[in-house]
Amino acid sequence: MRAIQLLLVSVLVGTIGIAMHTSAVSKPVTHSMTSASIPLPVEGDLPSLAGATLWLNSQPLTPAALRGKVVLIDFSTYTCINWLRTLPHVRAWAEKYRDQGLVVINVQTPEFEFEKNIDNVRLASKQMGVVYPTAIDNDYAIWKAFDNHYWPALYIVDAKGQIRHHQFGEGDYERSEAIIKQLLTEAGQTGIGSDLAQIHENGAEVGADWNTLKTGETYVGFDRAENFSSPGGLARGKSHVYAAPAQLELNHWALEGDWTAGKQGTISNKANGRIVFRFHARDVHLVMGPSVMGKPVRFRVRIDGAAPGAAHGGDVDAEGNGTVAEQRLYQLIRQPSPIVDRQFEIEFLDPGAEAFVFTFG
Repeated sequence: MRAIQLLLVSVLVGTIGIAMHTSAVSKPVTHSMTSASIPLPVEGDLPSLAGATLWLNSQPLTPAALRGKVVLIDFSTYTCINWLRTLPHVRAWAEKYRDQGLVVINVQTPEFEFEKNIDNVRLASKQMGVVYPTAIDNDYAIWKAFDNHYWPALYIVDAKGQIRHHQFGEGDYERSEAIIKQLLTEAGQTGIGSDLAQIHENGAEVGADWNTLKTGETYVGFDRAENFSSPGGLARGKSHVYAAPAQLELNHWALEGDWTAGKQGTISNKANGRIVFRFHARDVHLVMGPSVMGKPVRFRVRIDGAAPGAAHGGDVDAEGNGTVAEQRLYQLIRQPSPIVDRQFEIEFLDPGAEAFVFTFG
C-alpha cells in the first residue's frame, strides 16, 4: 500500500493493482558500486505524461520539454510502506542533483480510493517533503503507458529521453545514484563528485529490520484479507459483532466488537472496537483514517496487554494513546530488541475508524 510491504524484485508477482506489494519478508539485495561506468541498455523511450489528471508543484511536463535533462520517474502511492522507505533517497537525490540537470517526477498512482483525494495527496506531500513535480495518475494512464506493475518503481531516463534503468522495490540505492551521476555526466555535466547524497530518514521512512521481520503486510478489507481468526470469518458489507479468540497463531489477526467489513477497509461501528494481531517485527504500522472526514477517532495501543512504553511508534505516546485524524499510514509500534512473537492490540475509543492494511518493518 501503500499497502505493499516488503516488496522484493525476486518475488514481484501478480497483476496491476495488486502486484505492487507482496507479503514477502526477505531482505532486498543491494550492490556495492565502484566508479567504473555501468553498462546501461536502452529500455525504451520516456512515454507520454499527458494522462495525469493534475500536476502538483509544477506545470504539466512533457517528454519533449524534458529533453536535455536526466529524469527520475518515481511511481508512488502515498501510504505504501515500501515507497515510504525509498522516499528519503529520492528526496535527497532531487535536492543534490537538481542544479545539475536532474528532474524528479513523483507519479502518484493510488491503490486505495481515498488516495485519489487531492486534498489527501497535498497534505501527504507537504508532510513528507515532496516538493518536486507530482503527476496525479488517478486513471492509471501513466502507469499503463510505462507498463508498470509495482510500487515502488523507479525509471531513470537519459537526456535523450531514453529509459536506461529501472528499479522495482526497495534497495539498490547506491547503484541508482551511480546511474544518475553517470547519465548526468553523459549529458555534459561536470563537477558531480564521488560523494553520495545525505539521507535523512524520519519515522516510518527508516529501513526495515530485515533480520527480524517475519510478518508481512495484511489487508483488513474483505477483498484481500488473509489469516483472519474471529469465529465465522468476515461478514461482507454488513454490521457484525465479532469476538477475538483467546489465542492467536503467529501472523493471524481478529476483530472484536461491532464492525462492517468493506472491500478495501473495515469500519468500527461503535466505541471500543478492537483489532488484535500476533506479529514478529520491530515496527507495526496501520493504514487507517476516520470514516467521516473531520471526525477524529481516539485510539489506544497495547503490546502483550501493556502500554507500549519505549516501544511506542511515532503516532502514539508511551501510554499507547493516539488519534486518527486523516487517511494515512500510522506508525504504532517501534520496539527495541529483543524482537520476538508479540500480541498487538488497537482499541478505538470512538466509533468511525476505518482500517485498511497492516504493514511491518
